[in-house]
Amino acid sequence: MLANVKQVTIKPIIDKCVAKGALIYTDEYNIYDRLPAWGYQHNTVCHGRGEYARDEDGDGHCEVHVNTMEGFWSLLRSWLRPHRGISQEKLPIYLAFFQFVHNARKRGRALLSALVATLVA
Repeated sequence: MLANVKQVTIKPIIDKCVAKGALIYTDEYNIYDRLPAWGYQHNTVCHGRGEYARDEDGDGHCEVHVNTMEGFWSLLRSWLRPHRGISQEKLPIYLAFFQFVHNARKRGRALLSALVATLVA
């Protein structure tokens, strides 16, 4: 969670978590305008113009979209809904658990051992 949503706030996080030169897809929110100057490739979709995906090379597949990330947030909202009224103080714990489960979802039965290993570490 960020205290504010400004370029100066997100740059250190992006630099830490995203490889230089990576292609980042976003919506048109101007906080991302400096991504190319920071060393990243950047493509956008403009929700304001009704654009949600774009086929850049004409092969029938929409390469430019943010649907995967929006789907992730939709899953998170659905998962949090039964836990009404989560405090700002506890939200990072809920987010960390959701992130762990989401990232470990392909592990199947190994999820339990991964969870135990994380708790022991």
